[in-house]
Amino acid sequence: MTAPSTATPPELLAAIDMGSNSFHMVVARLVHGEIRTLEKMGEKVQLGAGLDSYNRLTEEAQQRALACLGRFAQRISNMPAEAVQIVGTNALRVARNADQFRARAEEVLGYPVEIIAGREEARLIYLGVSHTLSDDAGRRLVIDIGGGSTEFIIGERFEPLELESLHMGCVSFRNRYFPEDRITRRQMEKAVTHAEQELLSIRNRYRQLGWQSTAGSSGSIKAIANVMAHLKISDGTLTLDGMRELRRRLVDMGRTDRLSEIGVRADRHNIFPAGFAILMGAFESLGIESMTYADGALREGLLYDIAGRIQHEDVRERTIQALQERYHVDQQHGRAVEDTALAAWEQVADAWALRTPHDEDVLRWACRLHEIGLTISHSQYHKHGAYLLRYSDLPGFSQQFQRDLATLVRGHRRKFAPAIFESADPEDIPRLRYLCVLLRLAVLIQHPRNQEAPPDIRLYPGEQRLTVEFPKGWLDERPLTLADLQNEQDYLARQKFRLEVSG
Repeated sequence: MTAPSTATPPELLAAIDMGSNSFHMVVARLVHGEIRTLEKMGEKVQLGAGLDSYNRLTEEAQQRALACLGRFAQRISNMPAEAVQIVGTNALRVARNADQFRARAEEVLGYPVEIIAGREEARLIYLGVSHTLSDDAGRRLVIDIGGGSTEFIIGERFEPLELESLHMGCVSFRNRYFPEDRITRRQMEKAVTHAEQELLSIRNRYRQLGWQSTAGSSGSIKAIANVMAHLKISDGTLTLDGMRELRRRLVDMGRTDRLSEIGVRADRHNIFPAGFAILMGAFESLGIESMTYADGALREGLLYDIAGRIQHEDVRERTIQALQERYHVDQQHGRAVEDTALAAWEQVADAWALRTPHDEDVLRWACRLHEIGLTISHSQYHKHGAYLLRYSDLPGFSQQFQRDLATLVRGHRRKFAPAIFESADPEDIPRLRYLCVLLRLAVLIQHPRNQEAPPDIRLYPGEQRLTVEFPKGWLDERPLTLADLQNEQDYLARQKFRLEVSG
């Protein structure tokens, strides 16, 4: 899925967050590097509640979601692709038919939809929150309670230091502990204890690192802060004593349909106790004394992430560099392969419909990381590398991008088999095959590892073929490269792709 692109920096940016409970969209203007919000829209879609017993999104839930996205689509139509980010979170991470829904959503929106991992969601939440709070010195803890997951981040200024996404959210907790709109002491105790148990995995690490201030984002925390102000328990600041007092009052009320008496909006009645229980568990487990509400969240983080890419401050570049260093990748060789592959890509991108920022980036970064698996073993290192890229937490990358990156690394050498593309969406396989061919060609040309500039080759692409014309005499001086290319002809021919070499 691609959308219109432009060479000039866009003035308007848009982000859509498809959460487990609500969908949100924000449109903003980029002015001298600063983001100014123009419009916000949000709808309670309850995508997470639409998961059946097999973790598949029901048709009813999909229709609710697609109707909402159709309304959002009108506002962002004709915006350039690089100015729009649309992400799905926990409900789509766990849905077994997420790819089918994503294709339907892209059809409605006209832009790519990315499903992001929990820690990437946490990184973007922190980015959004840190830009909406004062730039204080010292570390801060940020908590965001979603419909299906809760994110915990410790950071300093704009840099996260610890990121975690725990599998508990106000929708899943409501279904488990408050399904009949009743609030009993026993239900609340069970829910809070469950939250504390989930937090055991991070409690010691987080408390040892420590923080000087705590901020909460998301609708659940905002609703709790509003109730505290409404009841005059506090001025809206969430305190441990205030949380304990509110817990007592919720149990005394006994039913969610009475929550409007304490200032809870009707559309939040059934998830309010669940969100409260998760936050109560965090206060008790992490020893939080007070918390302020922060207006920034995932969608604001997406906007700042877009702005960073536009201003050439792409977190993904830092992630690639960190991977190269952590796994001791030969960076000079990777750069030589990259230069060769991009020179080839430039000649075939239009004919093979690869002239998109996504395709250029995935090819570029696959070149740099194609040997990452050598840190595990030389034998089958392309498979080891693919596994690392598929399943590692990579800041800035969506699950789909990691899958594409892993596919190229898996397919850059040896057999060119259908198994390479088994995890890819069917509609993506043709372009991934073409990108693999380009990466394989660049790796073979740079096989001697002498980092020489790519030869002045001419490429003539066809639907299932590629003719490569080398400078006259170049291959005669490099018999090993010629032998590699002849072997490559056999590998590709088995998948009905014809490689012709001359020169």
